[in-house]
Amino acid sequence: MPVTQRPIPLPWTNLYGLARTLVALGTAGTLAASSAETLFRPVATIGDYPLCTSTTAASVFCLAPHDYAHLTWIKWACVLVLLVVASGWRPRFTALPHAYINYSVFSGIAIADGGDQVALILSVLFVLPAIGDKRRWHWEPQQQASGSPAAALLALIGTSGLVMVRLQMVVIYFQAAVAKLPHAEWQDGTAMWYWGSNLDFGPAPWLNTLVAPVIATPLGVAMMTWVPLAIELSLAICLLLPQRQRWWVMSAGLLFHLSIALIMGLWSFALAMAGGILVLCQPLGGSIHLRRVTRPAHAAATDAPEAEPGPPNERDGSSAPSASVAQPSQ
Repeated sequence: MPVTQRPIPLPWTNLYGLARTLVALGTAGTLAASSAETLFRPVATIGDYPLCTSTTAASVFCLAPHDYAHLTWIKWACVLVLLVVASGWRPRFTALPHAYINYSVFSGIAIADGGDQVALILSVLFVLPAIGDKRRWHWEPQQQASGSPAAALLALIGTSGLVMVRLQMVVIYFQAAVAKLPHAEWQDGTAMWYWGSNLDFGPAPWLNTLVAPVIATPLGVAMMTWVPLAIELSLAICLLLPQRQRWWVMSAGLLFHLSIALIMGLWSFALAMAGGILVLCQPLGGSIHLRRVTRPAHAAATDAPEAEPGPPNERDGSSAPSASVAQPSQ
């Protein structure tokens, strides 16, 4: 039976590195900006945090006595490790500590939100490309494939992890959009009036002077309500779009989460989602350059599906490296 070679885009790029940095900075910001008394406050009907029962006993916050002095020291140690992760140093060695800290934060603090859950999922999936990432810094140029079966297997594992990140982001945005549709406030375009007027989640006073006039008008509040829905649906179908259109969707998504961070103060959520959006919208094997984003060879100038091989990028003359996996042809 003849054997064909299937190209696999190499995952070890500064694009995946930037996503790791954003996710790590989001969690580091949560820990650094919150006191131990806030993170580990008692919760009614649940008990004192951190909860060290069952699987949550594996949290790093369960390794010391439950007093705020010890928890504060552990918290700042986690911040230090996360900053090392964000710096890009030795992704092969820092990926597992990153995932472990995110697990500890999500399972151990009393104020966990959706951003912490997304950060945990992404950091776990980032372990897969990090296994084969031999670079000193994840900002360095894309690691070349050696051509050996082991290198091809590591490339396949790493790329599979990034594909799973993409699918996870698609599910998140599809669920976020569809879950809003049955509610009358999202249908009639008034939902953002309630959020914008909320004392807990509404904009800060300095920003309210800009937001209040917008949500006070029917057209303004309708646009603030329906545009996020359109962006979420666009991100949910992003993988079905040509690469050229994905860049526009990516820009809209990043601006959307920046707006959420400014208005609602959810910066860790915004950073985690931004990391996921980069992996979702950019081509597998592509790298970020100062002036442009290069597309891998198999993405081609014709915006062909990423699974199909193609000629080098005609715009910049570059071709992203790839590994090959032998498969029997039918």
